[in-house]
Amino acid sequence: MSDSEPGVGTALAVPRSVEKDNPGAGDGLEAKVVVYNCSCHTYQQVIQLFCEAIPGMNPTKAFELAWQIDHQGQATVYSGEPKTAEGIAKHLTGGGLRVAVQ
Repeated sequence: MSDSEPGVGTALAVPRSVEKDNPGAGDGLEAKVVVYNCSCHTYQQVIQLFCEAIPGMNPTKAFELAWQIDHQGQATVYSGEPKTAEGIAKHLTGGGLRVAVQ
């Protein structure tokens, strides 16, 4: 900067990150529902179960998750509140899927 530019000799505020409180974030209260491949369901059955059990799920996303489970052996299908995760796991297990809540 040359001496003729504005701000010379003026203290500038240095930007810093500000973290805001987010209830439930980072406090260990998040749970994950993991579904494992079992080769005993069709894609359509898995897609239907996901759409029934997982909030905000749609057939396209359900297909992507089913494909991941089929080709990679597992997928996390939900992350969020433990109570919701338990309900999802119960529904999916009731449909015969191999599920874990972590």
